[in-house]
Amino acid sequence: MKHFDAIIIGAGQAGPSLAGRFNDAGKTVAIIERKHVGGTCVNTGCKPTKTLVASAYAAYLARRAAEYGVGIGGSVTVDMQAVMRRSHKVTLDSRHGNENWLEGMPNCQLIRGHARFESSNVIRVGDELLTAPQIFLNVGSRATIPDFAGVGDIPYMTNTDIVLLDRLPKHLVIVGGSYIGLEYAQIYRRFGAEVTVVEKGPRLIGREDEDISAAVREILEAEGIHIRTNAECIRFRQHADGIAVGVNCQEGEPEVIGSDVLLAVGRRPNTDDLGLDKAGIELDARGFIKVDDRLATNVDGIWAMGDCNGRGAFTHTAYNDFEIVAANLFDGENRKVSQRLLGYALFIDPPLGRVGLGEEEARKAGHDVLVGTRPMTNVGRAVEKGETKGFMKIVADAKTKKILGAALLGTGGDEAIHGVLELMNVGASYDDLRWAVPIHPTVSELWPTVVLSMK
Repeated sequence: MKHFDAIIIGAGQAGPSLAGRFNDAGKTVAIIERKHVGGTCVNTGCKPTKTLVASAYAAYLARRAAEYGVGIGGSVTVDMQAVMRRSHKVTLDSRHGNENWLEGMPNCQLIRGHARFESSNVIRVGDELLTAPQIFLNVGSRATIPDFAGVGDIPYMTNTDIVLLDRLPKHLVIVGGSYIGLEYAQIYRRFGAEVTVVEKGPRLIGREDEDISAAVREILEAEGIHIRTNAECIRFRQHADGIAVGVNCQEGEPEVIGSDVLLAVGRRPNTDDLGLDKAGIELDARGFIKVDDRLATNVDGIWAMGDCNGRGAFTHTAYNDFEIVAANLFDGENRKVSQRLLGYALFIDPPLGRVGLGEEEARKAGHDVLVGTRPMTNVGRAVEKGETKGFMKIVADAKTKKILGAALLGTGGDEAIHGVLELMNVGASYDDLRWAVPIHPTVSELWPTVVLSMK
């Protein structure tokens, strides 16, 4: 049996950085990865998808070149194999960078294989047994496969598969109208495919305010993406022309015939094949590992970070989990997950940057709210770029003047939202934002104007 000071299972966003802290402290650490170093972000999430978003944007902008007085001398074509070669290079460069970093740590051993608990402090990888007084789980999540009728009778893709697709689907049907599904819908529409989004709920991205959801739908439909909401009868069957996707039992065409199907209906934690029961680690009803405010499980000496703990489903929250654990273990701090202010983005074009509470969430939480909005048609930078879709929105508490949340659906929204996020992190009021003097011409300069429009 091999003895270490710490064992980390999973080499996603939190694991390698934590291994670095143990290594720098002169402590021995084993990090175990059964597939690809870098986790979802590097291999099937952020890196490849945002690279595809960039290629799709280039195709979209090329088609609009005449609007800017630019001639391209012919029709715009997309070479899917070249697109994918570019995407794979970005992924592989990042993956290999992580591997080289881990392998270069003198006190760290990168072990390839499937880790399973033998007990609360013993891990088996193949025929090898490892033990450590501290064990950290960073095992991530994977796409949920829904139990819709006929799903086992058809070929389908998840996010893991579609990042490897080097051909253009004739008609891509995406089941799931939330963040992952909508990004792929726009990507493949801009590459030239016919695209239909099928959403069981009454609107897209259901966690967002209704006005945000409606604006996103308008943006996507303007590009020719078909959207079917209230799809209460989702089912699948083989069809002579591809795959028939049942959409609605009441109104509209009851089926959509697609050449390819992407399932994007949610994520599930990778906790079902680790032998967690042998360690006595508790899970919730959805399979997420239960953790406290410091990310410790119910078993002494075992922590869970990233997607598998259900406390955040983003790369940046996984990395923040590492920061919390490392600060508490190495720096004598007392950091907690509950102190985290959540920001995130939907990377369609234009992107949606979000932080804090939406208007509907704030009202449900009992706040007397003030809301300010500003259409992107009134934002100078957006007009100059010819990208005026979307709007800004900010929500504040009427009594305390504290900013509760904001949304920026518009060009640069994923970047400009950070100005509000940073103010919220230091507890600033909307007056602090109102008197800011931002740079002109930028998207951020309109935030003070949005505040002035509050009512």
